[in-house]
Amino acid sequence: MKKTLLLFVVLQLNVFSQNTEQETFINPIIPGGYPDPSICKVGDTFYIVNSTFEYFPGLPIHKSKDLINWELIGYGLHRKNQCDAQVNLMDVNSDGGIHAPTIRYNKGTFYIITTNVYYHEDTNTTDFVNFIITAKSPEGPWSEPHVLEGAPGIDPDIFFDDDGKVWYVGTHTPENPNYDGEGEIWLQEIDINNWKLIGERHYLWRGACGGVWVEGPHMYKRDNRYYLMVAEGGTSFNHAVMIAVSDKITGPYISNARNPILSTRQLSYDNWVHSTGHADLIELDDGRWYIVALGIRGDQDRGSNMGRETHLLPVQWEREPFWWKEVKYEWPVVAPKTGRVERKTAVPFEGTFQKRNLSFSDNFDDSELNLEWNFRRVPLDNVFSLEERKGFLRLFSKPNVIKERGRASLMGFRQTESDFEYNAKMSFNPKTNNSEAGISLIQKDDNYFTLTVIKEDKVNYIQLKLAEPQKYPEIIAKETLPDFKGDITFKVTSEPQGYSFYFAMNGSEFKLLEKTKANHILSKKYTGAYLGFYASSNGSKTKDYADFDWVNYKAFERH
Repeated sequence: MKKTLLLFVVLQLNVFSQNTEQETFINPIIPGGYPDPSICKVGDTFYIVNSTFEYFPGLPIHKSKDLINWELIGYGLHRKNQCDAQVNLMDVNSDGGIHAPTIRYNKGTFYIITTNVYYHEDTNTTDFVNFIITAKSPEGPWSEPHVLEGAPGIDPDIFFDDDGKVWYVGTHTPENPNYDGEGEIWLQEIDINNWKLIGERHYLWRGACGGVWVEGPHMYKRDNRYYLMVAEGGTSFNHAVMIAVSDKITGPYISNARNPILSTRQLSYDNWVHSTGHADLIELDDGRWYIVALGIRGDQDRGSNMGRETHLLPVQWEREPFWWKEVKYEWPVVAPKTGRVERKTAVPFEGTFQKRNLSFSDNFDDSELNLEWNFRRVPLDNVFSLEERKGFLRLFSKPNVIKERGRASLMGFRQTESDFEYNAKMSFNPKTNNSEAGISLIQKDDNYFTLTVIKEDKVNYIQLKLAEPQKYPEIIAKETLPDFKGDITFKVTSEPQGYSFYFAMNGSEFKLLEKTKANHILSKKYTGAYLGFYASSNGSKTKDYADFDWVNYKAFERH
């Protein structure tokens, strides 16, 4: 009864943050670490898939009726046996794994095409495994990966042409690059009955503005012309979207003279969002167009914990006005009024309003794990249970610790805003020396906080550990828990000036353990931060476990 009442109060506090200005929506439309968005439309429903790199389950799929309210409905990679052979997410390196998917629908089937990147330390080589998965429903189940042999590069696109042909649009480093980082887009037909590349390979385009790191291609057909859109310039401040056109899918392609069509290159490094790019276009039933693109918020030190997130912008097609041109091409103009991602933008459909669900609660009363929970790599066997103690998530301690290419008793959900309050209640009675359990805030294997109860020489302590790149993990705060009886509640608050770490026992008020700066786990590259749970026996065999009663995360928008 007490738990039900508590969760009722939590859920009341955890309501949607509704944008009262119903004529506008707020970007990002999918907050948190959701990079490299690709979008398709089936009937009156839109679907977006995103990159997940080393995380499992992989390839999250959201759906929406109005382009501004998105619901997580499943994952393309949701079974362990999809990810243990050629698509290896068992011991994949950080920032390897699943890169830049494309989602498309054709004749009753959904298709996702993407790359798994796996680095071999012993040989200093990298595998680029390009594959397709299919499903009749976007919720799944999704098929086993169909690997396309002989397909180099990353970020593939699949294009279904009007004549029935299916095309692979890929990237690679050309045979004789003019400079380091030069990329090239190539095209080849796919036999989707046998999952093979067939026919001649065509080399299409090396980009528009220098061609550095040309990637993320998408092919579109409009008014019998083929449009090839790419990302270019890397994933930082010079990231941009370029486009070219051809009368034939095999080329030659003519670059838009006004490229890039989306970028923050022309803006201050201190703009509210930067590094916008890696985009995908979508046409509405009424002929209007929109584009989804990633961007990085500049909340802290020109970055954020959330990393690359999904944004939405309007698109308007305009024909070239030049009288002297024999062929006057049409080109997409992104955000025609301002040319950039705006925090607030007019809603795509009249009469709709945005409900921004920035928060997350779980009381573990369901028989299956909430879709929001993720693991770094495919999780260890028997790492958690929702059955051992009803109404609790039991996280089993393993000898494993957090380390590069490793798997541990570690799970989490995405951070959605820089400012938040994160609470979790845990029961833990360790029997093994150096056994610990608690909460985590993790960016990478070498960049995280853990706030845990640890047993050392029959004494229980609470400790805060910080790991930063190129540094050995450091315990930055530690106190004995003489009155510890097994139950503890953790709280972390994040504000512009820093983090505050608290704990409470036996129904007492929260006690501050430590305050830190707010920039310790900023996203450095591809993924965003996760908040969650952690348990470890630090190398010893144990039967220890932690039972988590509930978790509540409430995020606060910056205006």
